Amino acid sequence: MEGILKLANPEEVAAVYQRDMCRAFPPAELKPLANIQAMIQDGIYRPWCLFEGGELAGACFLWLGHPGWGLLDYLCVAESRRNSGAGARMLAELRRVEPEMVVLGESEAPVHAPDPAMAERRLGFYSRNGARTAGYDTDIFGVHYKTLYWAPAAVPDEVLMAEHQYIYQNRFPAKKYETYVRIPRDPAAGPFRLEPWNEDD
Repeated sequence: MEGILKLANPEEVAAVYQRDMCRAFPPAELKPLANIQAMIQDGIYRPWCLFEGGELAGACFLWLGHPGWGLLDYLCVAESRRNSGAGARMLAELRRVEPEMVVLGESEAPVHAPDPAMAERRLGFYSRNGARTAGYDTDIFGVHYKTLYWAPAAVPDEVLMAEHQYIYQNRFPAKKYETYVRIPRDPAAGPFRLEPWNEDD
């Protein structure tokens, strides 16, 4: 199905958040809508959405870091478009509209996922759609993630980590970052306790 990826307006962001994202993501992985809207206003967030047949078919929100770097914060497909290839189309379109950007990704590590088989399938989906796997994991608000990235060529882990760290450090006070973010994850430390996403001091 033909579709177009475009930046959503505030009403469209709210619609896809309430209709799809609240169902697809657990509280520890889902930013409050107010935080997402604030990040858009601050110019560090691009709310790309896929429109097919005039309808909102899904979202792939990009959290910006240094120029040329971003984090695929959310990829979500409308229930009516599931198993239609919409997720793959969004990733392909994202690479087309952001051709110069190295895009980082975080996907739940199967070893600590509530549904390990689903986590494995998700990693397989990203791999089939051009994602490379970095050599380090992360722990964000108590969720253990594998680190992925999309780039024309391989990028050294130390470069990826520095840019990954910057994205979070640029948004959070130092105490918040130290309390809830580990990039890279320290396997010996164990995961943080699960916490809902928050930007409070």
